[in-house]
Amino acid sequence: MARVICAGHVNWDVTLRVDHLPAADGEASITEQQQSGGGSASNVACALAALDVPTALLGSVGTDENGHLARRALSEAGVDCAPLVTVEGETAVKYLVVDTDGELMVLGNDGANESFDATDLSDDALAAADHLHLTSQDPETAASLAARASEAGLSVSFDPGRRIHARNYAETLSLADLVFLNKREATTAIEEHFGPIEDLARVIAIKHGGDGAEVLTPDGEYANHDGFPVDAVDTTGAGDAFAGGFIASMLDDETPTRPDYERALAVANACGALAASECGARTDLSWERVESTLADR
Repeated sequence: MARVICAGHVNWDVTLRVDHLPAADGEASITEQQQSGGGSASNVACALAALDVPTALLGSVGTDENGHLARRALSEAGVDCAPLVTVEGETAVKYLVVDTDGELMVLGNDGANESFDATDLSDDALAAADHLHLTSQDPETAASLAARASEAGLSVSFDPGRRIHARNYAETLSLADLVFLNKREATTAIEEHFGPIEDLARVIAIKHGGDGAEVLTPDGEYANHDGFPVDAVDTTGAGDAFAGGFIASMLDDETPTRPDYERALAVANACGALAASECGARTDLSWERVESTLADR
């Protein structure tokens, strides 16, 4: 059974590489195009599976060809798709427009995303897992899953993503043991819901992109890692790879009563750097590549 269950969006991504991101009423030239599976929960699940963590995915896809392709890509990556729900309709498609510096803009539709419910995850599957990772999704579903996981004794992590500004994730944030945020989310959205970020009283991993990341804990412990120099090709999915690496490292930690946040940050930053250096939302992660990146620093 899976040690980790990821819950959230399952997308089919169309990546368009352009010579520059156009301004309003502007135009850019497409230099490359590719298609692949995407969605934050899916990306984290694939990262964990690549790092030898048994992982299942709870989400929803449509009955169209994109849904079939998304499910197949997940299965081929080693993700357990038994909890994945298929509903009538179209799978969510995201168009990722990426410039030569790896910066991007996203266009898309929600499709079948959020057609799943917290009750679609069985009690047996939840009880057999060690950790639940939640990503941007319906707030009520996320909160219900977090509550069920906590009652079952699982640790819970949550990466609300850019939708934290538009949705009320207060209940889920209050139930999570670990929260992933970028700097903008940490300084604006969290304060909007809770006041000073220190009042969240959770372990918080704050991502600074190419400048590394830091961890803040309720007891005042602080850890920092400067990251790895990388020529960014595509930042899509780098934050998801970061989360996967961090969770994998924490689960691999033999001293859970004294977590090695420095190691977790180093592994997470290595995964994020590897993802940013390649095109697409997912990269070919492995412990061998991670350890090689760590050694090269």
